[in-house]
Amino acid sequence: MACNVEVTIYNAESEQGFRDHVRSQRNPAILRGAYIGECVKNWSSEYLSQKVGKIPVKIHVSPSSKMDFVKKNFLYKTLPFDELVARASREQQESYFIHPRELYYLRSLGIEPRGTDIADFSKHYPTLSEDLRLPNIFEASRYFSSVLRVSSSGLSLWTHYDVMDNILVQVRGKKTVILFNPNDSLNLYLNGDKSRIIDVDDIDNPDFPRFKLAKRYECQLNPGDILFIPALWLHNVRPLDFSVAVNVFWKNLDDDFYDKRDVYGNKDVIPAARALQTLQNATKLLSSLPEEYKDFYYRRMISEIEIKLETVVKSECRS
Repeated sequence: MACNVEVTIYNAESEQGFRDHVRSQRNPAILRGAYIGECVKNWSSEYLSQKVGKIPVKIHVSPSSKMDFVKKNFLYKTLPFDELVARASREQQESYFIHPRELYYLRSLGIEPRGTDIADFSKHYPTLSEDLRLPNIFEASRYFSSVLRVSSSGLSLWTHYDVMDNILVQVRGKKTVILFNPNDSLNLYLNGDKSRIIDVDDIDNPDFPRFKLAKRYECQLNPGDILFIPALWLHNVRPLDFSVAVNVFWKNLDDDFYDKRDVYGNKDVIPAARALQTLQNATKLLSSLPEEYKDFYYRRMISEIEIKLETVVKSECRS
């Protein structure tokens, strides 16, 4: 069984060390105790409701504490922002969509009705943005988006990876985060950019025998903490209280690698997307063969990939 690893924590006095880590290291780190504005003090549910008001927001509503993107155990709904905050900050609802103890999650989007603009916290939530001081870690030209997240206590988002570097700024509530190195992806049973493993605490699930081999990086975020999540690192997030946070995403590769039509910033980089599509086409081509031929040529393809992977691993070891 793989060991658990604690995420490195930098305090406010070593903020430059955190910045250096983000720029040079491809593993998570936390900055704790830095000043991020008056948001930590101000952002109560009442304050948020008053400042933002009844702007409609699209949300996830789940009767389960573990959202499953594959099986879709949630509904997409729209609520006024102040109503979302009121519901997400209490345990039982008088008015509900599914169940009195349903849970809520907001991942803010752009404001264009056709969904053609990119989430920008300061632009879309101007009455809150003056309360939040985001650290200036990357060049402004590398900025992609900033996303407001609001969640009920205990609601886990599915384990997934992002294709850009990002920081998660925890403003209200505590949150447990479990992360996995990209080199453990074969132990995470991926379906697209998401893991099929819904309960990351069930390491002995017989459906996912390799999961117990994955090395887990664990941390608890407190209000005011800033977590660096490198691109491709899978992560699972579970709020321990009513939670409000802001993600900021940066392009860590050249612009040409990213799909310019991707307003959410969650599509695989273009060369990878094309390669994966080629793989899908290859398996489709083999589908007409008898079983023993398909089995053989699937294994041949795996062997070819393993050779390439060995080259990458050897290169990483030399560096």
